[in-house]
Amino acid sequence: MTTDTASEVFEEQRSVLMGVAYRMLGRIADAEDVVQEAWLRWSRADRDTVREPRAYLVRVTTRLAVDRLRQVQARNEAYVGPWLPEPYLTDFGDTVPDAAEQTMLADSVSLAVLVILESLSPLERAVFVLREAFGYPFAEIAATLDRSEAAVRQLAGRARRHVDERRPRYEVDPAQRRNLTERFLAASVEGDLDGLMQLLAPDVRLVGDSGGHVRAPLRVLETADKVGRFVLAVAGRDLLDPTLRFLEINGGPALLLLSGGKPDSAIQLDVADGRVQCVYVIRNPEKLTFLLGE
Repeated sequence: MTTDTASEVFEEQRSVLMGVAYRMLGRIADAEDVVQEAWLRWSRADRDTVREPRAYLVRVTTRLAVDRLRQVQARNEAYVGPWLPEPYLTDFGDTVPDAAEQTMLADSVSLAVLVILESLSPLERAVFVLREAFGYPFAEIAATLDRSEAAVRQLAGRARRHVDERRPRYEVDPAQRRNLTERFLAASVEGDLDGLMQLLAPDVRLVGDSGGHVRAPLRVLETADKVGRFVLAVAGRDLLDPTLRFLEINGGPALLLLSGGKPDSAIQLDVADGRVQCVYVIRNPEKLTFLLGE
């Protein structure tokens, strides 16, 4: 296999490898580093002995991601305030997934699920991602992680129970989420507390991630009254030529607030029963640069 052919094969698998790495790490820069390292190993490998390039590349990427995850978990322990994954653009443009694909995507890459995955061990997370998001058989996962199939099944069961016990029961209908997002935006901009309270579930939560770089709640806010008043208080703060964009991130609609043409905040809502159940506000500047391709 020539270098040019090897590059073509790798590029064909890049989106899958990035999907695995991002779900494992929740960080785009780390995921890109892992995929780049996978390319370096692929370029140096004896490729004529590789019968299934995709399986080989997923195996290399997964093992690299497990190693990287062990490193970054210690970094997260010193994180200031709540931690959220970096928002990941999932806009398909003219290619719209069917309902089943949309559900799978939102379920496997949603902010809520990725936060839960942070509490899994690296091996549990790898098994969960490969099994639940990509549908790999247990035997193949076992080969990827160099574990027995029985051990992998145990890891899968433990990870699944952990996620199911903590997974919020949110709806993933994009039309309803978009509608509530637009109404949430309108009420916030107009300073309409009553209108906002009608949209918020009584036990709504607001999770703000700033990493200590800019102002954001250092604890999760709970109850409609606290969340509604906080939203209206920050909606009126001074910004330089503020503009808003709708984006598709992590499998659902979101708002990107820009100040002076630069990302200030990414906001996404989780909804159920026609009410907003959780508001995610990502303000850490290091996590927003990818949304504009910077």
